[in-house]
Amino acid sequence: MTAPDPAPVLVACAHGTRNPTGRRLIAELALAARRLRPGLVTTAAFVDVQPPTVVDVVAGLSTTGQPAIVVPLLLSGGYHVHVDIAQAVAAAPGAVAARPLGPDPRLAAVLRDRLLEAGADAADPRTAVVLAAAGSSDPRSVADVEDTAALLQREWAGPVTTGYGSAAKPPVPDAVAAARAAGAERVVVASYLLAPGHFHDKLAGAGADVVTAPLLPDERIAAVLLDRYDAAVG
Repeated sequence: MTAPDPAPVLVACAHGTRNPTGRRLIAELALAARRLRPGLVTTAAFVDVQPPTVVDVVAGLSTTGQPAIVVPLLLSGGYHVHVDIAQAVAAAPGAVAARPLGPDPRLAAVLRDRLLEAGADAADPRTAVVLAAAGSSDPRSVADVEDTAALLQREWAGPVTTGYGSAAKPPVPDAVAAARAAGAERVVVASYLLAPGHFHDKLAGAGADVVTAPLLPDERIAAVLLDRYDAAVG
């Protein structure tokens, strides 16, 4: 009786950050996925800022004949998903790209929890939320963020709008100002970022009354990561 083929390696591919807390939380996310799925082989890769690059990781696995599923630890499908990761797997036989983590109702649930932890009232129609994402010039990424805002809006009495750290419009400070101009008594920025880093640091100066913590750590995100992996295997 022949042994079953080994499961593909889960390549957890993050953006990359110089922030040490951000690096630790991203590493712990991959470890949490391994705890939820004993025996699963995981490795890390990045599209920017820090090594190893996703190109090098999938090429290395391919040369040893190991199949790989690259799961973008990204919250929407922008340039890094559709170009960087797509090109990396296209050049490596046996490698497949999964879809990014977002949008997903579980991420919206984590966002809501972060808002409540920050003291925001989901039942107050005068509390506006600005969902703050990193931003991308790719309209597919913007659409993913807007879908997440729509998911959050289902459980929020006040208006939920979007703002971006770069590339897309409106910038977060403009979105905060627009929420105030529309009549909000309190404006809360919901950090739609996995971990601390450059974009989260900028949110403090956006003019909101409160800025929430990023999404990690949270076990639900590891479950989303595994779902993306399983869907790509299937």
